[in-house]
Amino acid sequence: MSQPLKGKVALVAGATRGAGRGIAVELGAAGATVYVTGRSTRTRRSEYDRPETIEDTADLVTEAGGQGIAVPTDHLDAAQVRTLVGRIADEQGRLDILVNDIWGGEKLFAWDTPVWEHDLDDGLRILRLAVETHAITSHHALPLLLRHPGGLVVEMTDGTTEYNRDTYRVNFFYDLAKASVLRMAFSLGHELGPRGATAVALTPGWMRSEIMLENFGVREDNWRDALDSVPHFAISETPHYVGRAVAALAADPDVARWNGASHSSGGLAREYGFTDLDGSRPDAWRYLVEVQDADKPADTTGYR
Repeated sequence: MSQPLKGKVALVAGATRGAGRGIAVELGAAGATVYVTGRSTRTRRSEYDRPETIEDTADLVTEAGGQGIAVPTDHLDAAQVRTLVGRIADEQGRLDILVNDIWGGEKLFAWDTPVWEHDLDDGLRILRLAVETHAITSHHALPLLLRHPGGLVVEMTDGTTEYNRDTYRVNFFYDLAKASVLRMAFSLGHELGPRGATAVALTPGWMRSEIMLENFGVREDNWRDALDSVPHFAISETPHYVGRAVAALAADPDVARWNGASHSSGGLAREYGFTDLDGSRPDAWRYLVEVQDADKPADTTGYR
C-alpha cells in the first residue's frame, strides 16, 4: 500500500470520535505519525460520557499502518496545549499537519431557538469549545509547523463558506461557531501562505458518526434501515470519507492552491478521486441545496 505521508507528523486535535477519528485513521493509513488528543480516555470520560477514547483512536491509527500516539488534552487549557506541542517538538522535531477538529457542543445547542431563549451559559460554552480551542491550539502549534516548509492546517467545521453565508444554521450560537471557524481558515491562509504553509476549512457531509448512528438507532452495517424515517440520510458518509480528504490534501505537492479556501469532502473527492469505504462518492452539500433544501423527494442519483 502506498504511504505518501510516511515520515510526516500530524496532530489531530479532537480525535476521540467522529470526523477526528476518521481523519486520524486515514492519515495513519497514509503512513503518518499521528498525535490524537481529546478529553475521553480509558480512565476518564468527558461530559459526553461516551465509550470512545483517544487510546482507541491511536490503536486504530497504528492498525491502519501509521503510528498513533494518544495524549489527553483539554484544548481550552493553554498550558496543556503548550505541553502537548512541546512533547511533539521533543519527540519528532517537526509538525507537518495540524487538524483543528475540537467541537464538544453536541449536548449544548437547542435547535431553532433564538438567542434570547437559548441557555446563555450553554451558548457561550459552545463558542469557547468550538472557537477558543482552535485559537489556542493554533497559537501554540503553528511555530512548530512553520519550522519546515509545506505545512498544512485544516480547520474542521460544518458547512462551506458558500452554504453557511446563505443558510441559517441551527441557532445563533451554532451558526456563529461554524462561521467563525470558516473565517479562521481564511485568516490563517493570509498569515501562513507567505511563510510557506497552507490553511483550509473543511466540512464533511451528513456524517455517520457514532452519535448520529446511535440517534437513529442503527449501526454502520445496517445504517440504511434509518431511511424509512429519515430518507435524506441516504446521502450520508462515513468519517473515513473526510479523513481521506485530509490525507489527499496533505499528500498534494500543490496544496497551496487551496490556501484560505473552504472545501467539502464531496468536493475534494471529485478533485482527488478518492471514495468512501463503500466505493461511493457522496456529494452531500450539492445534494442539500438541490434536493433536500429544495423540498424534493430523497433521491441520491447523481449525487453519490
